[in-house]
Amino acid sequence: MALQRPTRTGMVFPDLRGDGRSLRATWHQEQQVVVLSLWRNNVCVSTFRLAADEVPDLIALLRLGLDEAYDAARERIERIERPSQAG
Repeated sequence: MALQRPTRTGMVFPDLRGDGRSLRATWHQEQQVVVLSLWRNNVCVSTFRLAADEVPDLIALLRLGLDEAYDAARERIERIERPSQAG
């Protein structure tokens, strides 16, 4: 399943394991919640309701993890590209 473009209210993320698994994230403005739901093919198997005022904390966590992953990748590349100091 290919990643879908975000809409105004939600987005679907395919699971790396395949087998019809996906995560759907949808905004529900009227209730001020984000619903994260786990799907297997076209069947919802679980949901989680996150209050809108907690979304910034989730975003901060995801951003921190992504920043750390980029920093680690950058350090690996620099070690590979750095000329040897032997001599």
